[in-house]
Amino acid sequence: MVVQAYILIQTEVGKAAEVAQSIADVKGVTLAEDVTGPYDVIVRAEARNVDELGKLVVARVQAIPGITRTLTCPVVHI
Repeated sequence: MVVQAYILIQTEVGKAAEVAQSIADVKGVTLAEDVTGPYDVIVRAEARNVDELGKLVVARVQAIPGITRTLTCPVVHI
């Protein structure tokens, strides 16, 4: 079973499309779209477990230039 999450991303002004394109190439990212509203990019990602998800966000996603803040929202099935 995999862990899935939405990653809400704020970027520097004018960088949303560039960030979304860069994130789309990251292993574990299944969808990356630039959006309007309080966040600039929304990403759907998956990993083998919560620890791997954390590594994905910290080591790969947050390392992309232009990102100023992320909020990770794991998917739960209630």
